[in-house]
Amino acid sequence: MDSKPAPSGARAARKRQAVVRAARDLFLREGFGVGMDAIAAEAGVSKVTVYNHFGSKEALFTAVVAGALDEPLGDTEGPDLSRLADAEDLRAALTEAGRAWARAVRADEEGRALRTLVATELHRFPELGRAWHAHGPAGHHPAVADALRTLADRGRLTIPDLEVAVLQLYSLLVFPQMVFEQYGTELTEELSERLVVDGVEMFLRRYTP
Repeated sequence: MDSKPAPSGARAARKRQAVVRAARDLFLREGFGVGMDAIAAEAGVSKVTVYNHFGSKEALFTAVVAGALDEPLGDTEGPDLSRLADAEDLRAALTEAGRAWARAVRADEEGRALRTLVATELHRFPELGRAWHAHGPAGHHPAVADALRTLADRGRLTIPDLEVAVLQLYSLLVFPQMVFEQYGTELTEELSERLVVDGVEMFLRRYTP
């Protein structure tokens, strides 16, 4: 069956944002089993509007979690990856962005709760795993993918496989911060700094022309 294009325009964007926010709140309170009727009511839109934007609850859940993963990148205290391509010293700029990113991720308690929710709901709703896998790393982390694509387009990095590069940057700079906090282990500022500095060095050694 052909899928209809998602609604566009400023009004549609506001509705989409309201749906994602409502779904996020309800998923955290009630789990993935919450109904689409409840999500629509919470967002103040019709259920048809929710389906027009997302098509299925699996797609909506994926959008919620993907947005949470990139949310620290849009925080005022987080890194501005869009400026990396214009930085005179890419190593210094990426290191500073990594520090801000790590701080934002570690302070993001709601994002941590969503990651826990994904892990706990997968056994009941295996379709979540299939939807998540189909979305791909670049789709989960659009801000990171866009920044790396721009750096590659301008010749500052050589990236033959964007999907792998996105995952590697997350693995070096962010995933250790997530894992420590997820299991209740405090990550010291000193260790976090070493992870970021060495992570940037490893990434640039791999991808600098």
